[in-house]
Amino acid sequence: MSDDDAVFRALADPTRRLLLDRLFERDGRTLTELEEELAMTRFGVMKHLRVLEEAHLVVTRRSGRKKLHYLNSIPIREIHDRWIDKFRAPWAAGLTDLKRELEATMERVFEIYIKTTPERLWQAITDPEMRRKYSFGVFVESDWEPGSAYRGIVGDTTVSPSLPIVEGENLEVDPPKRLVQSYRALWSDEVKAEGTSRVTWEIEQIEDSCRLTVVHDQLREGANAELYGGWPMILSGLKTLLETGETLTTPGSLMYATAEDWEK
Repeated sequence: MSDDDAVFRALADPTRRLLLDRLFERDGRTLTELEEELAMTRFGVMKHLRVLEEAHLVVTRRSGRKKLHYLNSIPIREIHDRWIDKFRAPWAAGLTDLKRELEATMERVFEIYIKTTPERLWQAITDPEMRRKYSFGVFVESDWEPGSAYRGIVGDTTVSPSLPIVEGENLEVDPPKRLVQSYRALWSDEVKAEGTSRVTWEIEQIEDSCRLTVVHDQLREGANAELYGGWPMILSGLKTLLETGETLTTPGSLMYATAEDWEK
C-alpha cells in the first residue's frame, strides 16, 4: 500500500476523522482522554489510533509515564500538494486551513519518512546551499558546534535579498542523530514579539530510510502560527529534494524565490 493509499484509507473512516478533529482541537492527548470522546471500547480506540499512526497522521511521544498523541499534518500537506494544489489557481494556496489547525498550541510535532541515509539528511539540514533549496530560499549559516550561534538569511536571488529570517543557538549537536536549537523569528515585528522558542530535529534510521521528527516547542499559548505553520512545506521540500533531486514548485514554496533562483 502506498503512502497516499494509507492516508486515504485512514481518513475514510468517520471515527478516525473524529479522532483527528479532537487532536486538532487540543493536541497531546492520552489514550484515556481520547477514549472519553468516543462511544466505544478502549481496544476499539486503540485499533483506530494504530491505523492513524501507520498512515503517519498521528505520532506519539512519551511525557513521563504518559503516552501523548499528536496530530501530524505533513501527510495532509502532501495530499494537498499532490491531489489538490495543482488543480487550483496559485493564489488559492493562501486559503489553506493549516494556520487555523496549528494555532493555540504549546508544542507541535511533525514526522516524515525520507528514503536517504542519516548522514545525507544531516547534511541537508546543515549545509547552507542544500537548505536554501527547500527552505523558502533561506541560507542557514553556523559552525554547528554546541553553544554556537546560527542565522537564517534570505539569499541574494530572492525577492528580499539579505533579509534576516531567524536566529538562535545550537543547544545540542549530535550528528547525524539530533540537533536542538533555540529559535527566534525575525521577519516581522509580530513574530519578533513572540520571543524565543525551541526546535528539535531527531533522525532515526529505519532500514533504507530515515524517520525525521521535528518538535517545535516552548511556544506561548496562542503564539503566532507563522512561527510553525511553514514546517509541513519545508519538510515536504526536504523529502522531495533528497528523494528526487528536485525542488517543490507549489505556491508556498516559491514565496521568497525569483525565477532565477529556481532555475538553478
